[in-house]
Parts: sequence; structure tokens; C-alpha cells
Amino acid sequence: MQQIIDRRLAGKNKSIGNRERFLRRHKEQIREAVRRAVEGRGIRDIAQGEDIHIPKRDISEPVFGHGQGGSREMVHPGNRDFVRGDRIERPKGGGGGGAGSGNASDSGEGEDDFVFHLTKEEFMQVFFDDLALPNLIRTTLAETPEYKTHRAGFSSDGTPNNLHVVRSMRGAIGRRIALGSESRRELHRLEALLEDLRAQPGTPARLHEIEQIEADIAALRSRIDRIPYLDPIDLRYRSRVRTPVPTAKAVMFCLMDVSGSMDEARKDLAKRFFILLYLFLTRHYEKIEIVFIRHHTQAQEVSEHDFFHATETGGTVVSSALVLMEDIIQARYPRGEWNIYGAQASDGDNWHDDSPRCREILEQKILPLVRYFAYIQVVEQEQNLWHEYSDLAMESENFAIRKAAEVDQIYPVFRDLFKKEGAAK
Repeated sequence: MQQIIDRRLAGKNKSIGNRERFLRRHKEQIREAVRRAVEGRGIRDIAQGEDIHIPKRDISEPVFGHGQGGSREMVHPGNRDFVRGDRIERPKGGGGGGAGSGNASDSGEGEDDFVFHLTKEEFMQVFFDDLALPNLIRTTLAETPEYKTHRAGFSSDGTPNNLHVVRSMRGAIGRRIALGSESRRELHRLEALLEDLRAQPGTPARLHEIEQIEADIAALRSRIDRIPYLDPIDLRYRSRVRTPVPTAKAVMFCLMDVSGSMDEARKDLAKRFFILLYLFLTRHYEKIEIVFIRHHTQAQEVSEHDFFHATETGGTVVSSALVLMEDIIQARYPRGEWNIYGAQASDGDNWHDDSPRCREILEQKILPLVRYFAYIQVVEQEQNLWHEYSDLAMESENFAIRKAAEVDQIYPVFRDLFKKEGAAK
């Protein structure tokens, strides 16, 4: 019977195969556990591992058991108190297993949940399952890294079109010199000796010696001639290796309204959306720049800390943020070198005369430069900015708008905006 032993290395964690099978088998339960974990923690703390609790009944599997069956009489080895035929009284007190201690279950169920720890990588994998930036296939921002071929010396095997003739001939010459050097030295010695013998008077003994030297010279020349001019071991091919290279550069613009109409609850919704977006981008792309723009009547580019924590109040002129975004793109992110994405969060309250200008800036200046632009409104009531953006969203393929008035709507809206093309809603 043939046996196959898998000796592939699995890192320090030798049970990684069993763990992956467990995660695949109980994928739905783990998704539900991750969803419950997300509800119970802040989004800022989302990029961490998690202790997942799965009811024991959900991971139970069918097993085969062997019953007692028939009539059996047995005295186990080591018994010193009983002999065959003794009758043992029923234990008093109505229960066994008195050695244990603990509290009884008030619901009648004594089974504990199965608890295991999801690593940060596994937690984020489940959390961001099936998400991808829109138009991802049509950009060079793929998760699969691009590779570039580089020359890396020579190898002894390869395809004929990579054969390096000069290096192969150089190796052949060196091999022939190494294999025939001793024979050639001996040949030169015998040829010199033969000339000396032929110059001397001939005697039968000398003639026999000359014949023997001529035979040795013929054998040496035959040995040298048998050395192949070009042997397969001489062939050298250009070696080329594939090394990963950075994909096309990407930048994500985050625009947030911090005017007086944006109270703390609305700002918190916007912050959660951008934090989720930030985690999503850092999950999928190793090299991506993020530009944070806050605005009220005026817009300014700020650091990540100020974007989420600084407090300012004032009116609302949304176009100021769009103008600043365009200026930054023109100054630092040429369209031919960068894939540009934008996301905006606001309550939709804007100066009435400014909303048409926002649509004009987006339609004529921003959307032609970006791959995708998403707008999220953090209130249910539709404002004038929403109406302007709605008309534009119907005409533009790379522009989308959604509403998220409650905390529990942030993640569904995020999935809807950034789901893979063709994925089910």
C-alpha cells in the first residue's frame, strides 16, 4: 500500500492547514461572530485580532460510538476488592463525578462555547471579504503584484533563444584545456624524444623504442581528439528572474464637512466612514497616499490627527474643498502617473448658490481626473447639495452617492459603494 507523507514546511505554526480548514468550514459562523465583534468595538480599534465565540453545537460533528451490546462480565486489571460474581450497590446520592466543582447552569445547558483567537490578518480578511475598489479591473491597482524581468547571471539550463554563445564557448575551451592539458604535455615530451631518437644511428633496439613512442603518440592524439568540442555541460543560458515592482501609484482624497451644522453625531458618522475607508485602503494596497481635507467656509489640507480630532465651526461652502482638491491634484498628482479616488462626507447643508457650482466643478474638473468619487450624506433629509449630486450621479459612471444617517448604516453603505463589480448586493 502506497503512503504519501506531506513534508512541506508550514512555518512555526504546524497546524496552519487544520486552522485554514476550520475557517473555511465554519465561515458563516465566523462572519457572524466578526459582525458581533464589530458592533461591540469602536472602528478605531477594528484593526486588531478578536476572540471568537462559536456555540459548541455549531461545531459538533457526527461520530461513531460503540455500545456495550450483549451480556458482559469483566473484572478489570488492578482490581483488588471484587471478584467475578460480586454485586455492586448503586451509588447513594443520585449522582457521580463528585470530584469536580463548579456552578450549575440555570438554563439546563452545560456546554461552553468554543473560543479561539482570530489574528489581526484573519479578522481583517473576514471583515473586508468581497470588497474592492470600483473599476479595479480597469486600473493597474491590482492586488496581484506586477513583475519585471531582470537579468541575473547565467544558468546551466534554459531555452535555446536564451543561449549565450560566447559564454558557452568560453566554458568549452576551458573544459578542453583542463581535460587535455596533461595529455598534451605528455605528447610534447614524446614528440621531442622521438626527434632525438630519429637523429641518432638506428639499431634494432632503438627502432623498437621509436615504434613504441609512435604508438604512444597516436594513442595520446586519439585521446585528445575524443574530447568533445562542445559538451552539454558547457552550455550557458541567460538567467532571468521576475521581481515584484510597485504598481501604479494611487491617492485617495478624503473630504469632510466640519461646519456648524455638522454636530458631533454627524461628525462621528463621517469619521467612521473615513476610518473604514482608511482601513480598507491599507488592507488592499501597500503604497497609497491619502490626502485629508476639512472644510467649512474655507478648506484646508490637514494631517490625519487634525482631520479626526480638530474642532472648528462655521458656515458651509462645499466648493472650497473641491477647488482645493483640484489644486492639489494639478500640483502633486498628475493623472498620467496616479490613480485618483475621492470620497466626501457631509450633511448636505450648503449655501444655495454654491451647490450648482459644486456640481459644475465635479463634472468639469474633478470627475475627468479621478477613477471614482463617492459622496455620503450623514442625514436622511435631502438637502440642495443632494439634489445637485443626484442628477450628476445619473449621468456619471464614476460618481456615486449614498445616505447613512445611523451608525449601523455606515458599513452597508460602504460595502455598497466599494463592492466588487458584478458582486451581488
